[in-house]
Amino acid sequence: MPFLRGRQMKKRAVVLLVGLVGLCALLLIASHSNRAAATEALSRQDDPFAEIARLKRHLVLMKAKGCVEEDDDLPVIFAITPTYARPEQKAELTRLSQTLLLVPSLHWVVVEDADKPTKLVTNLLESSGLSYTHLHAHTPPAQKLKAKDPHWTKPRGVLQRNTALEWLRSDGPLQVAPLDPEGIPKGVVYFADDDNSYSVRLFEEMRNVRGVGVWPVGLVGGLMVERPIAAADGHGVASFNAGYKPERPFPIDMAGFGINLGLLRDHPHAKFLYEVEPGYQESQLLKQLTTREKLEVLAQNCTKVYVWHTRTDKPKMREELQWKDQGRQPSNLGIEV
Repeated sequence: MPFLRGRQMKKRAVVLLVGLVGLCALLLIASHSNRAAATEALSRQDDPFAEIARLKRHLVLMKAKGCVEEDDDLPVIFAITPTYARPEQKAELTRLSQTLLLVPSLHWVVVEDADKPTKLVTNLLESSGLSYTHLHAHTPPAQKLKAKDPHWTKPRGVLQRNTALEWLRSDGPLQVAPLDPEGIPKGVVYFADDDNSYSVRLFEEMRNVRGVGVWPVGLVGGLMVERPIAAADGHGVASFNAGYKPERPFPIDMAGFGINLGLLRDHPHAKFLYEVEPGYQESQLLKQLTTREKLEVLAQNCTKVYVWHTRTDKPKMREELQWKDQGRQPSNLGIEV
C-alpha cells in the first residue's frame, strides 16, 4: 500500500541518515587521532632529548619483561653532582642531564644544598629519563660563602659529596649495579659538578677503572689543560703539569679522576674535610685511597681532553631587582626558570 511504502521509505531514510552521521563521526575521530599522532611525532622531533628519555623508559620496561637482552654485567657509573639554588641552576642541571642521557648504565646521584628536596630539582629529575637518587644536605652557615667572598676561600660541596659517599657505602648501590662474585656492586664513582662540560667519551674511559683512574682536565688552574704525566715504566703517574699549587700530593681537579666503587667501600672513613688548605680537597680524599704509583692513566696516556672546567657567568639581575624595589611582580611569576 502507498501508506506502508511511505513509512518504509521514511525508515530507510532515517537508517541512512543515522549511518551517515556515524560515518562522519568515525571520520572525525580518525582525523583527530591522525592529528594527535602527527602532533606527538612533531613534538618528539622538536624535543629529541624527551624522545631519548621516553625510549630509555621503554627500554627499562622491555628489559623487565625479558624482551631485550643487555649486558647486565656492565659496571655502573655513579655520577655525583652537588648542587645549590641559584638563577642558573636549572640550566646547568638540564645541560648535564642531557649529556648523561647518552651514557649507558649510569646512575645520577644529585645532592642538594638544602634542608629538604626542592620542587625544581625534583621535577627535573623526574622528567630526566635517568636512573637517579635524590639526596639533600644543608651546608652549615659558618661554612657558606658570602656574596662577596672569592670562590676559593671556602670549599664548596664538602657535605654534599660526603652525603653521596655515605649513600654509596649503603645498600643503595646494591639495587642499581651488578654484583661481583663476592656480592660487591660493580661501578665507578665520578664527581660530576653541574657547571663543567663533558664529552660522553669520558664516561666510557672510566667505566672499567680498577682503582683510581686519572685523565686531563681542560681550562683549569690557569692553564689550557692540567694533566698527569705517566711514569716511564708504565706504572702510575710520575708528575703532574699543574699551575695551581703543584706541590699538592695530587695536584688534580675534582673532574680529573674516577674511583672504583669497591675501593671506596673498602675505605669506609675516606671522605672530604672542611679543615684543609684551599685546593687540597682532592688530595685529602685520594691520599686515603691510593698512591701516585697506583694511578691508572687513561685518555690515551693523558693526551686527550674529554672534560672542561667551564663556569657559567652569574646572570645580571639589575632590572629584576629594580622591579622588586618598585613593587612589581617578578618576571618569572608562575614560571620555573
